[in-house]
Amino acid sequence: MLELDTPHGRANVHLHPVVEPRAALVLGHGAGGGVTAPDLVAATAAALAADVTIALVEQPYRVAGRRSPAPAVQLDTAWTAVVEQLLAGVLTGLPLLVGGRSSGARVACRTANATRAAGVVCLAFPLRPPGRPSAPSRLDELDAVTVPTLVVQGEGDPFGRPPPSKLRTVVFVPGNHSLRSAGPVRDAVHDWLSRLL
Repeated sequence: MLELDTPHGRANVHLHPVVEPRAALVLGHGAGGGVTAPDLVAATAAALAADVTIALVEQPYRVAGRRSPAPAVQLDTAWTAVVEQLLAGVLTGLPLLVGGRSSGARVACRTANATRAAGVVCLAFPLRPPGRPSAPSRLDELDAVTVPTLVVQGEGDPFGRPPPSKLRTVVFVPGNHSLRSAGPVRDAVHDWLSRLL
């Protein structure tokens, strides 16, 4: 595990290197969860099988023991600082892919341009808060990404179903927002990585 300083406190990075990496995938966790969420574990397995080094990032608020997420600007700033340090260190020279689950996917989308990512992996993207049909959609965060993007979404996710687009592949798997269907999540991520790389 790497401990990296950010403008908002220390972040932890759980690194899973491969011997001859084709790329690096940096993933963030959801708002109230950690890096051991089932879909992040499945995505890690998929990346390793595709010869992609993976780094799972714990945001500073989680490292500090808080469950409530920091404001978006702090999440984005901390994330960007971590990615920059990884690219200057252990991930030097590797094509960069970014992503995460739920809130972490939103952070990766909002910062994809700043981190110069070559692709984005979104697990359980929270399109709209459940039970609030009048709440604004977050589709603009997905639409702003200008590189190939994978969205893996539960068929019954109460946060909604993002549509595919020219650069965005959307794969629906059994389950809801928790994405506990490890096999289908792993297969979706592995297939997309194999095509992209």
